[in-house]
Amino acid sequence: MLNNSKLIHPIVEQSFAIIDREVGEHGLAPQEYAIARRVIHATADFEYLKLLRFSPDAIDSGIAAIKQGVPIVTDVTMVKQGIRNLVAKTFNNPVIAAVEQAEVAAPGKTRTETGLLRCWEKYPNAIYVIGNAPTALLALCQQLSDSQTLPGLIIGVPVGFVSVIESKQALAKFDVPQILIEGRKGGSPAAASILNALLILASELMINK
Repeated sequence: MLNNSKLIHPIVEQSFAIIDREVGEHGLAPQEYAIARRVIHATADFEYLKLLRFSPDAIDSGIAAIKQGVPIVTDVTMVKQGIRNLVAKTFNNPVIAAVEQAEVAAPGKTRTETGLLRCWEKYPNAIYVIGNAPTALLALCQQLSDSQTLPGLIIGVPVGFVSVIESKQALAKFDVPQILIEGRKGGSPAAASILNALLILASELMINK
């Protein structure tokens, strides 16, 4: 496990200081703010401070799953690329992009949705990070309806206009550890930032034991 100072670049620390000054007082818990700050850093969008939603057990469950070494399943390759370096430096969980698990889409489905369903069959207890494809998030929600196994965490932050809000609303109905971004905003940088923030938080807990 690396010293935490080696996980955060000095320029990132400077950026965090600027963000802290501009945010000022806020109503988030410390760990929630650590996640929000990293999303703001990746997007330069302070609105995320108000759009992020955390289920009561989301952060603790996500950190526990990271420490247990469960696979991290992303919807698209961009999210995978955004987290793989920090994963390798910290807990080295397997990182799998759903879209890479399906060379062709199943009838009536997208490639990402098809790959997501294959990942679910193998890793229902994984951490799922959805930053791009609402179809994948909807497919995941359909599996939750019939499953006794819960994922360690679902990060549901797809971006766009078609089925995006609906997919987030569908996830919000389930009693499963989850981090959401309300509305149409989100995307691969935000999704990767949330997972990377959890990796840092998990590392800090190990260091401070």
